Amino acid sequence: MGKLRDKLARFMYGRYGVDKLYYALFALFWALFVLNLFLRSYALSVLMWADLLWMMSRSLSRNNYRRQLENEKFLKVWAKISTYFKVTYHRIKEYRTNVYRKCPRCKTMLRLPKRKGTHTVVCPKCKERFEVKI
Repeated sequence: MGKLRDKLARFMYGRYGVDKLYYALFALFWALFVLNLFLRSYALSVLMWADLLWMMSRSLSRNNYRRQLENEKFLKVWAKISTYFKVTYHRIKEYRTNVYRKCPRCKTMLRLPKRKGTHTVVCPKCKERFEVKI
């Protein structure tokens, strides 16, 4: 068993391996696989196998710099998506006690206490003062 582990370690030396984009592609592969179980579509099969090939070629690549750039681009997009869903989750969870408004200058989402009337709000990021009607 030790010899196989050494051979695998020598083979993977200098290769990129796995990262967050790899895991996202892996999850996409399984989602397409499960969807294809029900729909039996040739197009889904092609997408599924193309995803698998891309995932494997990234992990076995020796061009580490390019793979890191791809992963950074993915993480920037993923951060925006996950932030959107987190804010939406909190908006739904706290709809009775808080109101969410965007700053007109920097577009930062602000959580404000739910009090009737017009209030002056100061954005903590850009220090812009603006009126909010709740």
